[in-house]
Amino acid sequence: MENYISISTLNDYIFCPYSIYLHNVYMDTDEGLYHAAPQTRGKISHEAIDTKRTNNRRNCLLSMPVYSRKYNLMGKIDIYRTDEKRLVERKYKLTKIFQGQIYQLWAQYFCLTEMGYSVERLAFYEISRNRTIPIPIPNRNEELQFAHFIEKFRNFNPSENFIVNPNKCRHCIYCNICDKTEEDNVY
Repeated sequence: MENYISISTLNDYIFCPYSIYLHNVYMDTDEGLYHAAPQTRGKISHEAIDTKRTNNRRNCLLSMPVYSRKYNLMGKIDIYRTDEKRLVERKYKLTKIFQGQIYQLWAQYFCLTEMGYSVERLAFYEISRNRTIPIPIPNRNEELQFAHFIEKFRNFNPSENFIVNPNKCRHCIYCNICDKTEEDNVY
């Protein structure tokens, strides 16, 4: 049986594939050793969804586990509005939407549709500015791009060389404990 990829790691992988390795190495330690303010804020803002306290509307599915056998993905959605057939991923702050964040939303979409749900609309909800940002449903070419990305993720080997980006390293929560860089993070 193949291991499932956690949907929450897709954006992290694009940011730095080695961070997935570091996350797995340090996941049983105190998060205070490596979590920075943005991660702490994100975790706090996600608590309302995870504990299903954010919305009492009957037409919303909150923090529902999802999976895809086709892509070997698993995770949780934030909000699926059944009456609107809209899947919403909440983020505390979005100054820019990165491809990894879109892949996370697409992964949730593929999981939900494979599970038999009808999803006609996708969106990010930015908590800090109380705004919704629509995202198009992936077309066939984008689904092929996503499948290629998942294959690349699955085949990553942390012992192989990869390109270190000092600017990304400075913004990585694992920067100070990473053996691939001498950078200090900005947090």
